Amino acid sequence: MTIFFTYILVGFLWLLHWLPLSVLRSLGSGLGRLLYALGRSRREVALTNLRLCFPEKSEAERETLARRHFVAFARAVLDRTLGWWASRERLERIIRIQGVEHLTDPEGRPVVMLSPHFVGLDAGGTVISMHVTGCSVFSNQKNPVLNKLLYDGRMRFNEAILLSRQDGMRKIVRAMKDGHPFYYLPDMDFGPKESIFVPFFGVQAATIPALSRLVRLTNARVVPVICHQVPDGYEIQVMPPWENFPGESVEADTEFMNKFIESQVLRMPEQYFWLHKRFKTRPPGEQRFYK
Repeated sequence: MTIFFTYILVGFLWLLHWLPLSVLRSLGSGLGRLLYALGRSRREVALTNLRLCFPEKSEAERETLARRHFVAFARAVLDRTLGWWASRERLERIIRIQGVEHLTDPEGRPVVMLSPHFVGLDAGGTVISMHVTGCSVFSNQKNPVLNKLLYDGRMRFNEAILLSRQDGMRKIVRAMKDGHPFYYLPDMDFGPKESIFVPFFGVQAATIPALSRLVRLTNARVVPVICHQVPDGYEIQVMPPWENFPGESVEADTEFMNKFIESQVLRMPEQYFWLHKRFKTRPPGEQRFYK
């Protein structure tokens, strides 16, 4: 995308943020249905993931779930315009947060905010930034206009610490020890390097065991942050810290994390990020799932 057309796109998105949420959601529903109809490759990724994770469902049930996911995803994409430009007062009405007291530890220990990939995670990041100065991983975009838009959106309400994935764990540990809670998105397939295989819905999934290692290095508390898209906005639930974590091994901790994510997916399966090739990396000798 050229810089010129990127500016036109950004201008169009800026106009969207003035719309009432009900209108924005209606546009998102239409966009989601269009993406499902036209986005054959991502539709197949979503349906493959759903077949693997919900083999007990019929194909018709999985197709219905995939359609609902495309709608939820498209709504979240358009809702991001609010996070970029809407007033703080409007955002506080649309994005409600519970359990904000868990974002800091009374004993002064570092905090990891564990946020699985639900469509509302950007809304969660926005409202959390109104309460604490956290740190998170930021992936630079090749397009400088989009990169600035995404960067400025993360920095709207405080000077958050944004780190590159290439920076490694050392800078994350330093930021956490300096008192910045880490907004950690744990559940994507980043390839075989540094991953271990643990089950996710009964399927071996390449998973980065960073959560266990971070907690062992920093004595941090793990605070799950679950982001739920609802008809009139988002509800962000900050759960109490996990007890008895870490456990006996990094492998056991990572499996525990995936089991926890499964339990949250079952609460709102249409809102989990099924468009990602979660099972792309396979153990040696196993067949590939995606075309």
